[in-house]
Amino acid sequence: MSRPPGGRDPAADADLDSSTLQHLIGFRLALADAAARQTFQRQVGGPLALRAVEFTILLLLLGNRDVTPKRLARTLRVSPPNVTVLVDRLVERGLLQRLQSPSDGRVTILQLTPQGTELARRAQQLSRTMEDGLVRRLSPGERVLLGELLHKLVAAP
Repeated sequence: MSRPPGGRDPAADADLDSSTLQHLIGFRLALADAAARQTFQRQVGGPLALRAVEFTILLLLLGNRDVTPKRLARTLRVSPPNVTVLVDRLVERGLLQRLQSPSDGRVTILQLTPQGTELARRAQQLSRTMEDGLVRRLSPGERVLLGELLHKLVAAP
């Protein structure tokens, strides 16, 4: 077999045959997740200096009242200590604050600062179109169906 000029084998740069993994939903979800993360980083994360989890926290706080660290941990499906680390970073950046609950002084409420609210709104605006290129091959009906199917997978025990 002869090699092209320069000695590089074109097959060396080709994707591997992944047919042995195609029966796994998790494998396909991982590939789709990688594409979605790249899209996020290019459209929102990079321009606004936000990690995906920080973006998620900001938008959850933008859309919900009386968010406690415990509720946030449950929603994100992460441990409370991990939420503490994430919240600490956002507090240090001046994007959110911890407040004592007026109804129960033992409870901490997370709230966006004015700077956090502004950033969350900018991020939300950018996110409205960030996945357009990612899902361009899907019809509007397929997009709805994909969303419904993913929701079912997330809700599964």
